[in-house]
Amino acid sequence: MKRLLITKTPKVYVGGAFIRSESGRVFAMKDADGNFFANIPQCTRKDLRNAVEAAAKAGPSWAKRTPYNRGQIIYRLAEMIEARSLELAEAITLGSTKKSLVTAARNEVAASVDRLVYYAGWADKLEQVLGNVNPVAAPYFNFTMTEPMGIVGLIASQEASLLGLISLIAPAIVAGNTVVASASELNPYPAVVLGEMLATSDLPGGVVNLLTGFHRELVPTFATHAHLRAVIAEATADERKTLALGAAETVKRIHTFKAEDNINWYSDSFESVYRIQDTLEYKTVWHPIGA
Repeated sequence: MKRLLITKTPKVYVGGAFIRSESGRVFAMKDADGNFFANIPQCTRKDLRNAVEAAAKAGPSWAKRTPYNRGQIIYRLAEMIEARSLELAEAITLGSTKKSLVTAARNEVAASVDRLVYYAGWADKLEQVLGNVNPVAAPYFNFTMTEPMGIVGLIASQEASLLGLISLIAPAIVAGNTVVASASELNPYPAVVLGEMLATSDLPGGVVNLLTGFHRELVPTFATHAHLRAVIAEATADERKTLALGAAETVKRIHTFKAEDNINWYSDSFESVYRIQDTLEYKTVWHPIGA
């Protein structure tokens, strides 16, 4: 008797748990041959609000961890991805046997590992570069110090489904923020597999929350949710307009990459301490000399 293949039921990763979409809706995903592969959760604005609540609960303890400890945890995640790189490459290609696609997928996974290692190395160094001791003509010390913004919304690249997502997550969490990320709409499966790795990593539940679904449904809530302090996104012209209008109403920071520009996520421009700065705030402290 022919054995019936038991396929995986993908779920989104929110608050350290695997959940179905609040609405119960799904959309079908097919493999490289056009065959049905899995039903992907179609998350709603309610799922987004729930993810923000989970991120808010995890935020204070994550921000209070030492920078060195955050760097260790992110480096450990890179180790886990390296160990399961073939699985992630298969998730990117979804069963394609074309050598060019398989090679490209493996290169994307390798670049994602390297990006995590890069930002892990910045964890205990960014304060020295972005902070400052300010000269003042008075008997005071004046320090400018960095602080995480809080909860950061991320809208991942459509094409670079893993590397684009990692390139947005890593600088945000190394700074001490928590994130709510919307995965690639075209190929959300790598984000599902990444969530499984996050669940068994040292990263506390709620620090990274991954949603799948249609960006057109989620972008308006990303723009207007008052508890999201910043949104970083690869976005179309219409999405950029929606984000700008919503951000003006809730006074949040917006950084967008134009989807029509065919962004090169392998570029060195995505390895920079100033990507971390995008999700930081500054606090200036005066302290009397001798006190």
